[in-house]
Amino acid sequence: MQNQLYPVFLKVTELNTLIVGGGNVALEKLTFLLKSSPEAKVQMVSPMFREETIALANKHGIEMFEQPYDVRFLENKHIVIATTDLEAVNKQVHADCKERNILVNLADNPPFCDFYMGGIVTKGNVKIAISTNGKSPTMAKRLRQFFEEVIPADINELAENLNEYRKTIKGDFEEKVEALNEFTKGLVAKKK
Repeated sequence: MQNQLYPVFLKVTELNTLIVGGGNVALEKLTFLLKSSPEAKVQMVSPMFREETIALANKHGIEMFEQPYDVRFLENKHIVIATTDLEAVNKQVHADCKERNILVNLADNPPFCDFYMGGIVTKGNVKIAISTNGKSPTMAKRLRQFFEEVIPADINELAENLNEYRKTIKGDFEEKVEALNEFTKGLVAKKK
């Protein structure tokens, strides 16, 4: 079966995200989100939070509510990640989000996910997302580690230079694409 997911890069600094839960999985999801976007707008709700979660949340100005989940926490949210170890709570979060057309992810429960948080490689302005269609987070992690090693650290400089070059190209969209394609051929040239 082919992976039918459509990859997008969300500006989570402009979207409101809620993480329901305060345990290990919540810490993992918060860490992942903040690693990719340190200024993400996130709130968390849980009857308890791990000390590491509190420390990370405080460092990034994450608002935390130490109480059980309630539907009112969904107000003005765009993305919700449910991480509790209580299946009934997670499924209630899912149902509440679906009623409100809010994108939702139930950690480790692919049938109840509108999106997955795959592996991400970031080198300056260059960001590569890796998906296994929710089948193997471990494989996504290993692929991320591989790409982090093989993609040169100076690739961001190349992206910056290409952006400057793009600004100097005259002509319509098709002419600009053709010029950039010609300029970047060497990036994928096969060695003979």
